[in-house]
Amino acid sequence: MEPERRFLIKTYGCQMNVHDSQKVANLLHHAGYTAAARADDADLLVVNTCSIREKAENQLYSDLGALRRWKAERPGRILGVGGCVAQQVGDGLLRRFAHLDFVFGTHNLRWVPHMVAAAEEGGRSARLEEDRSLDRFDLPERHPGIRSAAGASAFLTVMEGCDMFCSFCIVPLTRGREISRPAGEILAEAEALVAGGVQELTLLGQTVNAYGRHDVGRGRTLARGTMAFAQLLGELDALPGLERIRYASPHPLFFDDDLIRAHGELESLCPHVHLPVQSGSSRLLERMRRRYTRERYLEIVAALRAARPDIAITTDLIVGFPGETQEDFEATLSLIEEARFVDHFSFKYSPRPGTAAAAEASQAAPAEVAQCRLEAVQSLQRSLTLAYHRARVGSTTEALIEGQSRRGGGQVCGRDPYHRVVNVATEATAPVPGARVAVEIVEATPHSLIGRPLASPLPAAFAPKAAESRA
Repeated sequence: MEPERRFLIKTYGCQMNVHDSQKVANLLHHAGYTAAARADDADLLVVNTCSIREKAENQLYSDLGALRRWKAERPGRILGVGGCVAQQVGDGLLRRFAHLDFVFGTHNLRWVPHMVAAAEEGGRSARLEEDRSLDRFDLPERHPGIRSAAGASAFLTVMEGCDMFCSFCIVPLTRGREISRPAGEILAEAEALVAGGVQELTLLGQTVNAYGRHDVGRGRTLARGTMAFAQLLGELDALPGLERIRYASPHPLFFDDDLIRAHGELESLCPHVHLPVQSGSSRLLERMRRRYTRERYLEIVAALRAARPDIAITTDLIVGFPGETQEDFEATLSLIEEARFVDHFSFKYSPRPGTAAAAEASQAAPAEVAQCRLEAVQSLQRSLTLAYHRARVGSTTEALIEGQSRRGGGQVCGRDPYHRVVNVATEATAPVPGARVAVEIVEATPHSLIGRPLASPLPAAFAPKAAESRA
């Protein structure tokens, strides 16, 4: 009997990276590996990387240096690197780190089991080619070892790549050009996920609401099997048993009337949009090549709120971008207040190789100025987030339970339709992961809501939909 082979995947970066790691884990399960809880128990370790900022790339190099010892401790261990840094640096990683066995790019997930098998025979390899075919989406169904750990929420890739080439962003270089999956494949995967107990799907793409746009614009959706993004949302909304739909991350340029209207009409579509803006200054947005102005962004926000008045909007922000003046920065502060963001992710500008802005990195704000600006936007956001949370005390919502709360005390936590963390204080048996629990919000903190479970049925706004109404 062969000894059990165990793997561990260490993931950095965005939701797409997390989902890519899930896909690799599924492939490794099918190849006969089982998941390890920690690196000391693993025979195979894969680092899935992010290169959106320099700090994340440097973290990989630090990790690989430290993993020399892990590799040497047990003969036969295998070490691989995938993701955006792998796509960016390529087989240079193999030359720099002699203990590294294989490197795979963002389009080559399905080759991982073959590369592992080659490494078991002593080979070292790299697969980095860009794959424009739909074969890269053709992966086996979820292994039982994956399904059992998946819970009630799942990611679903609808498109990959980006054609926008924002001046600060390396994604088009590491993820390639836009490619949309046929809608039939997406719907079939969604049906399989729901049949396996999934209640909430998050649709993923680098510019997710650009799904199908090239085919729609050229009148070839029938031949390609795609459709407009809002139409895809409508098809998913009709799927019995699917209670929540989310998507990440959209680009403001692709918010058309149909997508905005969907937020007021589709019952499963959650009242939350993560809408990256990056800056509140139209001058800086032009330098960033974002293709919209401050005014247009605020028009989209207003239209979303008109369609769904209770919608929660979050965003991404960059401070210290080359050429950013104090006036530009103050425009960002005023946009945060005007848009009334519920939350945001903010970062200091980081030059990335191959991007247009990297040539102007010397014009970026000095480190101390960028740090002060970062602290200012985060301080303002904390006050707005807390105010939003406090305004919700006394209201009811529904939490989809994920597991134990970090707060301890027997509390469990989940997310509500607005994508806010809700800690649920329970006196009796705690709800299990995957349970949908009606709660009354009784307390607000800067980072989460605290609720008590209600004995009554779910609030009408979040009640399960009858299958016949969604056929």
